[in-house]
Amino acid sequence: MKAMILAAGLGTRLRPLTNDRPKALVEVAGRTLLEIALCRLRAFGVREVIVNAHHYAEMIVDYLKANDNFDMRIDVSREEVLLDTGGGLKKAAHFFLDSSGSLQEPFILHNVDVISMIDLGRMMRFHTEQDALATLAVQDRESSRYLLFDEKGQLCGRRTGRAAKAELEPAELVRSAAETHALAFCGIHVLSPQIFAKMRDEGAFSIIDTYMHLAAQGEKIVAFRADECSWRDLGRPESILQAAQDMGSGKYSES
Repeated sequence: MKAMILAAGLGTRLRPLTNDRPKALVEVAGRTLLEIALCRLRAFGVREVIVNAHHYAEMIVDYLKANDNFDMRIDVSREEVLLDTGGGLKKAAHFFLDSSGSLQEPFILHNVDVISMIDLGRMMRFHTEQDALATLAVQDRESSRYLLFDEKGQLCGRRTGRAAKAELEPAELVRSAAETHALAFCGIHVLSPQIFAKMRDEGAFSIIDTYMHLAAQGEKIVAFRADECSWRDLGRPESILQAAQDMGSGKYSES
C-alpha cells in the first residue's frame, strides 16, 4: 500500500517553531510530525510513501536518512516553487505507477500536520466498497470551512463560515441537492489513481478545487464520517502543546 504525506507548506501558523525547520520536523512530545504520520501509516500496512518538501527540504531528506526511512521506502518530492495540495500531488503521480507505467491500487493522502485515531483500514475498505474516485475523512464539528455533501454522502459544494452563522454564509454548490450536510474536512483522503488523468490544472492548485470541478462533472467524491474519532489540527503552537498532553494521556496511538 502506498501513501503521500503533504509536508511542503511553510508552516507560517506554527512560527516561531518553524523559524529554523520545516513544519514536518516540529516535535510533539519528542516526536516529529513526520514521524507520527509515517508510523501511523505504517501501522495500517503502508510501506511506500512519498513526502513533498519545499521549506528546508534538505533537513527532511537528512532526517529520513538518519532514521533509516522508518523501515519504509520513502521518496521525497522536492518543490522549487510551492505547488499547493493539488499541484504537489500531481507532481508525485509517477510514484503511484507500477514498473510498467500502469495505475495501481488506491492510496492515502495525509496532511503532515494532523493527528487522529481515524481507522485508515476501514476508510480504505469504504472507498473500495463505494467505488469512489476520492474519499474524504470528515467530521460534524465546528470549522471555518465546510464541505457540503448530499443525502448520499457525495460532495456537492462548500461553504465558508462557522456553524453558528450557517444561514448567513453563502455556499458554492456545484451539484444540486435536496438537502446538504456541512462537514469539516480532516486532511486525510483515499484516492483512486485514476484521478491523475482527470486533473486538468497545472502548476500550483488546490486539491479541493479539483474535487469541486470533478463533483460538478458527476465524479464520485464521497464522505467518510469519522465523528467518533479523536482528531486534531497541529497547525498552531498551542495545538502542539495540547497534542503533547493528549499523547501523554494515551488519547492517540499508532493503530
